[in-house]
Amino acid sequence: MSEAPHLLVEEDDGILIATLNRPEKLNAITAQTMELFEAALHRFRDTPELKVMLIRATGRYFCSGVDLRGGSPSMPRTGSQIREQHRLQTHGMHRIYDEMEHIEKPLVVAHQAPCVGGGLEMSLSCDFRLAAKSASYAFPEGKFGVLPASNGVSRLARIVGTHWTRYLIMANLPADADRAYVMGLVHEVFPDETFEEDVMAFCRHLAQQNGEQMGTAKIAIELAHDVGLAQARHVERMANSTLMLNPDYLEGIRRHIEGIGGKDKNRDEQG
Repeated sequence: MSEAPHLLVEEDDGILIATLNRPEKLNAITAQTMELFEAALHRFRDTPELKVMLIRATGRYFCSGVDLRGGSPSMPRTGSQIREQHRLQTHGMHRIYDEMEHIEKPLVVAHQAPCVGGGLEMSLSCDFRLAAKSASYAFPEGKFGVLPASNGVSRLARIVGTHWTRYLIMANLPADADRAYVMGLVHEVFPDETFEEDVMAFCRHLAQQNGEQMGTAKIAIELAHDVGLAQARHVERMANSTLMLNPDYLEGIRRHIEGIGGKDKNRDEQG
């Protein structure tokens, strides 16, 4: 009997849902996982009707990391070969994670259970991370004397700062969902009993937001983080110089002003 696909993809009212589907292997990431995931990511990017991408999993782990038993390229013998392997191989993770960060639509990841190693690195390229109460986070690479080198240092430090990055990587300590929330690693912690419903409600809320504003904000936030305060204010002005010419904005602000004007007029007449 053939093995089930390592990733399942479906659509739900403007939300593309990609589900890690190797519960018996703790959803360890394989070449097939990343191949199917990249195809789903491109489908999300290229389909205007799709507003949000949700990444989730089945089973008692969200993801246990990369499947080290699934076969890999020959062991590199020099430092430069190791660096190139990280950049170009490892199932194309660097290329895929870059694309996740560049797509001008929101990506949400939902951790129903422990998320470690490569699964956490993938999650760090998402715009929103949601945790069930029973979720937890760790980078086991430290046990082998190496670093998580596909987002595990670079993106993690950007999100939670050097303080908590030291905790997860140098101290090699796990974090439960509540500590991850304190770190700023996750945006919400939901009860296990209502997790799926809460996640879908969050995604549906995102799907109702203005797409142009969401895409522009995604770029502007990253730029503003990288430059000084004065330049960051230039980023804000540049972004709004486009958004405020958007017909959606012009119509919305017109209705808002007219609504306030109507209320004020009625109040004046009653006075």
